Amino acid sequence: MELNTLKPGAGARKARRRVGRGIGSGLGKTAGRGHKGQKSRAGGFHKVGFEGGQMPLQRRLPKRGFLAVMITKAAEVRSGDLARVEGGAVDLESLKKAGLVRADAERAKIILAGDVSKAFEVSGVAASKGARAAIEKAGGSVAQLAAAAAPAKLAKKQPAAAK
Repeated sequence: MELNTLKPGAGARKARRRVGRGIGSGLGKTAGRGHKGQKSRAGGFHKVGFEGGQMPLQRRLPKRGFLAVMITKAAEVRSGDLARVEGGAVDLESLKKAGLVRADAERAKIILAGDVSKAFEVSGVAASKGARAAIEKAGGSVAQLAAAAAPAKLAKKQPAAAK
C-alpha cells in the first residue's frame, strides 16, 4: 500500500444532492423548500436568534456576571509558597517582590495550602484561620488587620409635611 493508492472505503463518500433538476429527480420544482413562506424565497433567512418578532431568548433572560469597576484587586497566597519570600517579614510589598502577588494587587490573603517551614512575621496581609494556625505553630505571628469600615448609608428622605 502506498499513499497514492489510498481510497476511501466503499460507500464512505456520498454524492451531494442536486436540487431543482427536474421532476424525475424527486427534488425538482420547489427543490425541497416547500411552496410559500420566508424560507422558500431567495435570501429569505433572518438573523441568528430572530424569533419572528417575539422577544428573543437572549433578551428575555436575566443578565448575570456583572463585575463592578470599583472592586479592589485582591490576591490569594498559598501558605506553602511563603518559603519563596526572602527574610522573615511578610507584607504586601515582600509578596510582590517574591512574585507571589500581581503588581497591581491592593490586598492579599494567605490561605492554608502546603506546609509552613519557618517562622514568619505577617503584617498588612489577611490570613485564613488554618493559615494563621499553621504560621503560629511554626513559631511566627500574624498581626491583626484593622476591619475595613463599611460605606455609610444615605439618610432616608423625610416625607414633606402635609399643609
